[in-house]
Amino acid sequence: MASMRVHELAKEFGMDSKELLSRIQGMKIPAKSHASMLTDAHVEQIRKAIVPELSAKVAAKIDPKAAEVAKAEAEKKAEEKAEVERARREAVERERAQRDAERARRGKGAGAAEHREAPQAHEKAKKPAPAPVASSGLSSLAKQIEEQKAAEAERRKKAAAEARAAKLAAEVAKKKAVAEALANRGAKKTGKVVAPERQPKKPAPSMAPKSSFSSLLSQIEAENARISAEKAAAKQQPARPAKKHGKAQGQKGRAPHHFEPDVPELANAQGEDRYAQMAVQAEKLQRDKVLADARAAVAAATSNTEGEGRRKKRKEKREKQQRERMAMEAMERGIDPDLVLDDSVVEVPQGATVGEFAELLGVNSSEIIKKLFMLGQVLTVTQTMTDELIELIADDMGRKVRVVSPEEEYAVVYNDTEADLKPRPPVVTVMGHVDHGKTSLLDAIRHTGVAAGEAGGITQHIGASVVNINGRQITFIDTPGHEAFTAMRARGAQVTDVIVLVVAADDGVMPQTIEAINHAKAAKVPIVVAVNKIDKPGAQPDRVRQELVEYGVIPEEWGGQNMFVNVSAKQKLGIDDLLETIILQADVLELKANPDALASGFVIEANLDKGRGPVATVLVQRGTLKPGDAVVAGTSHGRVRALVNPRGEHAKEARPSDPVEILGLSSVPTAGDEFRVFEDERDARKLAEERALRARLAAQEAKSHMSLDDLFNRIEGGATELNLVVKADVQGSIEALRDAFEKMDQSEVKINIIHSAVGGVTETDVTLAAASDAIIIGFNVRPTAGARKAAEHEKVDIRLYRVIYQAIEDINAARVGMLSPEIVERDTGSAEVRDVFRVPKVGNIAGCYITEGEISRDDKVRVVRDSTVIFEGKISSLRRFKDDVKTVKQGYECGIGVDGYQDIKVGDVIEGYRIEEVERTE
Repeated sequence: MASMRVHELAKEFGMDSKELLSRIQGMKIPAKSHASMLTDAHVEQIRKAIVPELSAKVAAKIDPKAAEVAKAEAEKKAEEKAEVERARREAVERERAQRDAERARRGKGAGAAEHREAPQAHEKAKKPAPAPVASSGLSSLAKQIEEQKAAEAERRKKAAAEARAAKLAAEVAKKKAVAEALANRGAKKTGKVVAPERQPKKPAPSMAPKSSFSSLLSQIEAENARISAEKAAAKQQPARPAKKHGKAQGQKGRAPHHFEPDVPELANAQGEDRYAQMAVQAEKLQRDKVLADARAAVAAATSNTEGEGRRKKRKEKREKQQRERMAMEAMERGIDPDLVLDDSVVEVPQGATVGEFAELLGVNSSEIIKKLFMLGQVLTVTQTMTDELIELIADDMGRKVRVVSPEEEYAVVYNDTEADLKPRPPVVTVMGHVDHGKTSLLDAIRHTGVAAGEAGGITQHIGASVVNINGRQITFIDTPGHEAFTAMRARGAQVTDVIVLVVAADDGVMPQTIEAINHAKAAKVPIVVAVNKIDKPGAQPDRVRQELVEYGVIPEEWGGQNMFVNVSAKQKLGIDDLLETIILQADVLELKANPDALASGFVIEANLDKGRGPVATVLVQRGTLKPGDAVVAGTSHGRVRALVNPRGEHAKEARPSDPVEILGLSSVPTAGDEFRVFEDERDARKLAEERALRARLAAQEAKSHMSLDDLFNRIEGGATELNLVVKADVQGSIEALRDAFEKMDQSEVKINIIHSAVGGVTETDVTLAAASDAIIIGFNVRPTAGARKAAEHEKVDIRLYRVIYQAIEDINAARVGMLSPEIVERDTGSAEVRDVFRVPKVGNIAGCYITEGEISRDDKVRVVRDSTVIFEGKISSLRRFKDDVKTVKQGYECGIGVDGYQDIKVGDVIEGYRIEEVERTE
């Protein structure tokens, strides 16, 4: 018994811990609280003292009638048990007397006396019990009823006694059969053949009524007669031959086997019979156990053989399917399937260090360093190896390796069954040359005014929208047509199903049109040509068709595979025909996706919002994206906090082909990155951190270090460098600027972009530019007040642009030395909007506070929201109180009306500036 605490014992008794604790302390047992530990002796002492009290309480709560009934039943059972016990004791006493008489007869030869006593006892037992006296007919009615009740009770007692006697007789017969079996078994062992004895005839049943134990006594008498017959037969057997004399004497000296019934009270007197029975039973049990174990072993062996065969077949089938799936994935990636299926081929990530390469090959890193040293390459354990070195060292060591690129390492190939695939809407990308009417065409389809808000009428960002036509959804992606946005347009071709190539009927095929055709062919995407501006006087749609034939885009009516539609975005002509053509092309492609899997797709655009943080516009290609999902996009990770559809509404989910904005990422991802949803956020964070580490290592390796040979070549060539810090409102604009600068001739001046990020120009950017002697290029962003003061103090040049080709032209002109007079924007003042007033017939007036400089009525102004320019124009009215004024200085309040712009909000900044031409001195 284990030790117990006070509260555990109280729970067992159904008592309160405090009550039990007080009782325990009254018993002088050491216990301070309900958590005190009690020893086994103390627990036993407490139970002896408390259990009787609890039993008495429980008994007192029982219903009195139920208690009486239970008491009567208990008394009745006790009487029956006492009767059975009394009858059994009487039978045992008689049996004991007979056995004592038998032993005395065998030991002293007084057999005759015992034979006389046994019949006398038998006759005495056979005497019938006195019959009940018949009731007189003159007795009263009450007396007759009493006599009948007594006779009925006597009859019941006799029936119970007879039943018990029958049960005892059955037990005696069973034990007699066991004894005979033992006797026959002993005779077989000694070589004797014991002849079956004749059973003495049973005495005829007496007509007198039998007593309770008449059957048992008759069996005992029959057994005594059998024993006497066996003794007489043993005396009459002849003596054995002399050569078997010793054995015969041993047999003669051994006492003959006699049956003695197994009575519990006579267990000590049973002798060898009881042990012989136990031996037989043990032998039988052992034999049954051995047989059962043998059968179980045979059955298990049979089932295991069959099960192993089935498991082996299933395992081979799974391995075959796995190899087929791996071969299919390898072919989809453009890799030789033999390299993937060969187990001896080691996959080494691109840019692996010496230590990582040695670990993958299972050799010591010093051995790899030794072989590199013999090849003239001195590398340490932590330095990276080129692909050529990896393959050369592996070939020298007789090992097969395959260098895996980062894109291939992180790429995921999905294998969906036909049952999981369901139809999805088409994703359409609009491509074409600059100013051929792509955004205007989308505006006509969506009935929105997107083109009016673009700077210079040119689309600057990738925009995605959803259009519903006759119950069918179409997702449109508008890629910029300017050649500086080649990378952005290429990403649009990767995620699209159908390309709508917009060509102006009055302009024909242009360089960006040819570039769009090449992107579409490389991505193997069908092209639908929209010949725009057919309403203009000089439009020639047939000439456009002839020019496109030269580049492999042949109309269907001329026997080709490309569908042509004549449209006019301004007049909204042919829009329905274009949409029907897109739907028809999508039906031919039979676009399907699995919406029930974890979401995955591509990042279309990403930017840093001041109030919402990193925002990424993604296009779902597979699965369903929901708020709360753990997502990875490039080196960014996070949990989706909200989904915003193209209409600016919060969405509950995004299914395949749906474009949405996601909030909750840790940083701004790169446009074109693949995003995936993970079940566990820890796995997503781990993958993003590994990608970020690889990107930092790659950037460090890509950085060119100065050497003596390189320094001599630079001095001899007289080359100089131009360092740039690029800040833009979206990631795609940074990539476009980077590509444009790389295409420029850098034989005389090398252009290095030392830092690029999304967001406004900050003081940190100015500090970096001052330390690196760099120029800050801002595209569609504004510097903060602190950054402007820091730039003036550090003499850092900040150039701000809203149209990208202006930045390219300025840098190119400065490079070749053909600089025109510089047009400078001189800031005059800055005002913070603190309230907005609605004036009838005038519009919205911004209630402002001049925070810097002085604003004049003749100044041009720009409206800045979250460090991003949203409008440029001029002042329509400038008032203080009710008076028109020409200027308002710093520290005063005024009302400013902006000409042509009414969407002024509290928190906006109105900056005043003047444009001046300054003659260049350099």
